[in-house]
Amino acid sequence: MTSEKQILLVEDDSEIADLVSMHLRDLGHHLDAVPNGHLGLEKAEQGSYDLIILDLMLPGLDGLEVCKSLRAHDSKTPILMLTARSEEFDKVLGLELGADDYLTKPFSIRELLARVKALLRRGQLQSKSPSGTAGGAKTIERGPLFIDLEKRKVLLNGKPLELTVKEYDLLVLFAGNPGRAYSRSELLDTVWGYQFEGYDHTVNTHINRLRTKIEKDPGNPRFIKTVWGHGYRFAELEELS
Repeated sequence: MTSEKQILLVEDDSEIADLVSMHLRDLGHHLDAVPNGHLGLEKAEQGSYDLIILDLMLPGLDGLEVCKSLRAHDSKTPILMLTARSEEFDKVLGLELGADDYLTKPFSIRELLARVKALLRRGQLQSKSPSGTAGGAKTIERGPLFIDLEKRKVLLNGKPLELTVKEYDLLVLFAGNPGRAYSRSELLDTVWGYQFEGYDHTVNTHINRLRTKIEKDPGNPRFIKTVWGHGYRFAELEELS
């Protein structure tokens, strides 16, 4: 039986809220549902949630502002953003502000539940050693990049980088396995915890955003290399020397 998790749903469409609530409660989770951004932010700051499902278009305070406010003091609680918009700008901005994933409406309940399950699983694993690191390793150093795994901090040339949760997880996986090529499907399964055909753009978006933060020239990357026809790999150690 699924262990109960505390989930906050911030959604102003009552039909969607009722449908999502019913299915998540059927899985054995406790769910609080609120219809606007102000209440959502208040609930999130007062409670302790394992996952926040956040609609982008909300009355009063929109989902982007709620996400930004939450991430100012909480970098770990997974956020799944729901959006009726198809513009890539909104999705990328949501991810940049700290959302872990997004779904575009209309979406299937099966897909929503898969995303929820993956994000909850990731939350459970956060306290364990990051994927891909040698047993017990507390730091990773790759050229000018330094990763403190216990503090979840990244330094580039001694200066701290502000990474979203998924950007950090991707970087740890890559840097912990220099030279290993990962397909987009493998990255979806390993970092996001789900596999859905047609969602390779989720990986591409995160890789592009990560490159803008760690690469001097994102168009000619030093750290995260494109493996044409396959996916991506982190530079081998001799390439960074």
